[in-house]
Amino acid sequence: MSYVKLQLHDKGNHVVMDNGIARVTLSKPDGIVTGIEYNGIDNLLEVLNEEVNRGYWDLVWGGSGTAGGFDVIKGSNFEVIVKNEEQIELSFTRKWDPSQEGKAVPLNIDKRFVMLSGSSGFYTYAIYEHLKEWPAFSLAETRIAFKLRKEKFHYMAVTDDRQRFMPLPDDRLPDRGQALAYPEAVLLVNPLESQFKGEVDDKYQYSCENKDITVHGWICTEQPSVGFWLITPSHEYRTGGPQKQNLTSHVGPTALAVFISAHYTGEDLVPKFSEGEAWKKVFGPVFVYLNSSTDDDNDPLWLWQDAKSQMNVEAESWPYSFPASDDYVKTEQRGNVVGRLLVQDRYVDKDFIAANRGYVGLAVPGAAGSWQRECKEYQFWTRTDEEGFFYISGIRPGQYNLYAWIPGFIGDYKYDDVITITSGPHFLSCFLLTPQNIFLLQFIICAGCYIYVEDLVYQPPRNGATLWEIGFPDRSAAEFYVPDPNPKYINNLYQNHPDRFRQYGLWERYAELYPDKDLVYVVGSSDYRKDWFYAQVTRKKDNKTYQGTTWQIKFELKNIDKNHSYTLRVAIASATFSELQIRVNNANASPMFTSGLIGRDNSIARHGIHGLYWLFNVEVAGSKLLEGENTLFLTQPRSTSPFQGIMYDYIRFEAPS
Repeated sequence: MSYVKLQLHDKGNHVVMDNGIARVTLSKPDGIVTGIEYNGIDNLLEVLNEEVNRGYWDLVWGGSGTAGGFDVIKGSNFEVIVKNEEQIELSFTRKWDPSQEGKAVPLNIDKRFVMLSGSSGFYTYAIYEHLKEWPAFSLAETRIAFKLRKEKFHYMAVTDDRQRFMPLPDDRLPDRGQALAYPEAVLLVNPLESQFKGEVDDKYQYSCENKDITVHGWICTEQPSVGFWLITPSHEYRTGGPQKQNLTSHVGPTALAVFISAHYTGEDLVPKFSEGEAWKKVFGPVFVYLNSSTDDDNDPLWLWQDAKSQMNVEAESWPYSFPASDDYVKTEQRGNVVGRLLVQDRYVDKDFIAANRGYVGLAVPGAAGSWQRECKEYQFWTRTDEEGFFYISGIRPGQYNLYAWIPGFIGDYKYDDVITITSGPHFLSCFLLTPQNIFLLQFIICAGCYIYVEDLVYQPPRNGATLWEIGFPDRSAAEFYVPDPNPKYINNLYQNHPDRFRQYGLWERYAELYPDKDLVYVVGSSDYRKDWFYAQVTRKKDNKTYQGTTWQIKFELKNIDKNHSYTLRVAIASATFSELQIRVNNANASPMFTSGLIGRDNSIARHGIHGLYWLFNVEVAGSKLLEGENTLFLTQPRSTSPFQGIMYDYIRFEAPS
C-alpha cells in the first residue's frame, strides 16, 4: 500500500484529517467525529443520525444543588497541536468557569485526535481537570461511543468465542420487540430477519472484564468487507481493577470504550470530588482501527484475526511515544516493579506455595482490597507466572500500594510499604520475609526506575484445618449450577457456551427448581456444580411481590471442641441490595452474624456472574454445634425486587486452631 502525505483540511465548521488510508471529519470547534471515509465507503458512521450522534465523548455527572445529567462533550475552542509529515494532533477544549455552576460539569476537558502517517485509523484521548477551588461533583460515567451504519455493519466480535451476526436496532422498537424486565432487554417478536425471532437482545450480555477489553468491534461482510475496531492497549486509566466489568459493543451497531461506570459495582465506583480537591486524569489513547479484506480473501472474519494482531502491535508500543500533551507520561518517565509472590498456608502445604497466575497490581495507597473500589487514579496490573514471578511495566510516577489476590486462596494481599515511582534514580527500602527470618533490604535503583520486591508472602485467612468447603475461591460464581434459560428467552450465542450465565432471566429459574422449599446442600453427597444455584435470589410470589430465601448447609461433625470456636469463611462474588444472615442449628434464633445491607452490583440482572468481592469471617462457638448432623442457615431476607440477591464465591468451615 502506498502512503500519501498527511493532510489537514479546514472546512470552516469541520476539519478533516487525511492520510490517504482514511479521512476523518470532525465538527469544529465541537470535536464530534461526524464522518470516517475508508476503503471506498463514504462514511462508516450512521449518516441517518444527527452529526452529534455519530462519534463522541460523553459523560454523566451530578453536582451539589443540581441533578447534572448526560453530556455529549462539545469543545468550544479548536487548536492544531501538531502538523507535520508524520503526525496530526488536534485539540478541542472546553473550559469551565463559575458562571456555569449547576449547568455544566466543573471540569476543563481537552479532547485530542491523532492521525499518523501510514496508520489505518486514528487515536483519541482526553485530559479531564478539576481545580481545587471549583465546586463538588460526581462523575458516574465517561466513555467514547461510535454509532455505525446499520445497513452495513451486521457482524459483531467481542472475543474469540463471543461474536455473531446481530439484530438491527429497528428490531427493538415497540412494533417488533417486547420490553422485558428492564429497558435494555427486549424480546424480538417480529424482527426484520426471521432468524432472530424469539431471541433476547440485551447490551449487558456483551459486557467484559477490563482485562479482556482489548479489541472489539464490527464487520461489514458486504463487499468491500470492512472492519471497525476499538483497541485499548492499556487499562491503566479504567477504574476498579482488572475484574471490573464494562460494556463493549452492542446492537446499534454501537462500539464503546468505557472508562468510568457504575455497572456491576454500583455507587462504590462513582468518583465523588469535593470542593478543594484538585484532580487531573488522562483517558486513552484508544485506537480506532480500520481494516479490509483483500479481493482474494473470501472470509471477512479474517478481519477479526487481523484486528487482534494489530492489538498486539499497539500493546507492544504502549506507552505511546506520539501524544503531544505533557500530561501523557512517556516511557522514559515511567517505572517498573519486579518481584515474586508466594503463599504461606500450612494447612495446604508446609512449604511456601508459588502464587500461580495470581493478580498483582499497583493502585493508590489504601486498605487491602481497596483497589476494587478505587475510581479516581491509575492502576497497573499483571499476572504472575507459574512460579509466582511478576513484572509490572509502564507505571506512571506516584505513590502506590502493591495489591494482589490469587485464585485458589481467599482474601486480599497488600504490601505494607508505599512504593514510590519516580522518573529518575532513587532508593527503595523494604522488608523481605523468608522462611528463616525477616531482614531489611535496600536497593539502589538506576534510571528507568526498576524496583525489585522479591519473595512477597501472602498469608490468607486461616485458623484451622478445612472441615468442608463449597466452591472454588476465584471471585466468581461461574462454577456453580447455572440453569438452562427459559426457552422463551434465548440468546443463541450462549447456547452450550462457557458464559452460559449471560442468558436472560436465569434468576426466575430458581423458583421453578425450588417452588416450595429452598435449596438444601448436604456436605459429602451434594455437588456444588449441580446442587448449588449460582445466585441466592428472591422467590416471586405473584406479579408484584417477592420473598426472601433461606438456604441450608447440612454437615456432620464428630469430636466437637466445645471450648473453642470454629470459623466459617464466606466469600461473596456479588451482592445487590442484600443482607446475609447466618444461623446455626436453629432457623428461628437471632442470627449469629448479619452483614447488614450490602451491595449495589446488579450483576444478577446484568448477567455478570460477579461484582464486588466481599469476605466475611464468622466465629461459630463450639458449644452451638452438635455431635452428628448440623445445619447452617443462610438467609437473604431483603425482597422488594427479583434482582436482589447474593452470588457466593466460596464457603469454608474450619476447625479450631
